[in-house]
Amino acid sequence: MNNHIVHDHSNDGIDRRGFLKCMAWAGTGVLWTIDGGILSSRALGQAIAPALPAGTLNFVQISDSHIGFQKPANMDVAATFRETIARINALPVAPEFILHTGDLTHLAEAEEFDQLGQMLKNCRTRQVFYVPGEHDILNDNGALYRERFGQGTRGQGWFSFDQKGVHFVGLVNVQGVTEGGLGVLGGEQLDWLAKDLAPLSADTPLVVFAHVPLWMVYPQWGWGTDDGTKALALMKRFGSVTVLNGHIHQALQKIEGNMTFHTARSTAFPQPEAGTAPKPGPMVVEAAKLRSFLGLTSVSYVENHPTLAIVDSTLAAG
Repeated sequence: MNNHIVHDHSNDGIDRRGFLKCMAWAGTGVLWTIDGGILSSRALGQAIAPALPAGTLNFVQISDSHIGFQKPANMDVAATFRETIARINALPVAPEFILHTGDLTHLAEAEEFDQLGQMLKNCRTRQVFYVPGEHDILNDNGALYRERFGQGTRGQGWFSFDQKGVHFVGLVNVQGVTEGGLGVLGGEQLDWLAKDLAPLSADTPLVVFAHVPLWMVYPQWGWGTDDGTKALALMKRFGSVTVLNGHIHQALQKIEGNMTFHTARSTAFPQPEAGTAPKPGPMVVEAAKLRSFLGLTSVSYVENHPTLAIVDSTLAAG
């Protein structure tokens, strides 16, 4: 475990076999579980319970808060971020920690980082782990981000930690990325990753998180990581791998064998689905519908269970 300093702040009848072979644009809150090797789902309202089984690890992923953004797609991203915090505070069981998968800010300005930090002080879950997005390293190659949110990390901000038998790895794949370009991990980070994973048993559950998807969602828009396959090859020996990303501002999930890939919605503004617009970017929707495009992801791991349960919910959900 690396010394990373964190901030203390019913069955729906769908054919699961078909789902395993393709990716699916997720709805407004589904809990995926495996019981006896059978994949099943329940609506979010049916899935929440006031207590979790012993040995459960419960955490939340948020992403792409873009504090400082102020354009028609969302003129008040601070307000929707505060709503996200309120949603976390209202969960029946407090998450043990939060993962923020990048683009904390829009322009990497000191006051934007300050504002995000101040708002997170109102969250009852104070332990937050971060990886940067490309917007967090605009001005100084990420120096201010690492000073505020990446203390104790390696290189450009990568790190790992362990919690209740699960090994977590935070990767940085935005360094040197140009607009519309693919994410890049680089040789130094891949070497570190190989050494970090080497001592682990293959039955250790693995959660890997980075800003840009590690798998090729839509390379024409830069929605993928150029050398992501090299990182994923290092993880193939593990029985349970969950990969969490942001960047594309929508909930998308793919399952390939022992690996579950999941991207989270933004708390700031939506982007168009892949290939439905000339290019990616902030998408303006009707004000009344905006919160149905924004949200957060809750993740639970039960000891000796073969997979993690992932629940997406939107700010419009009741």
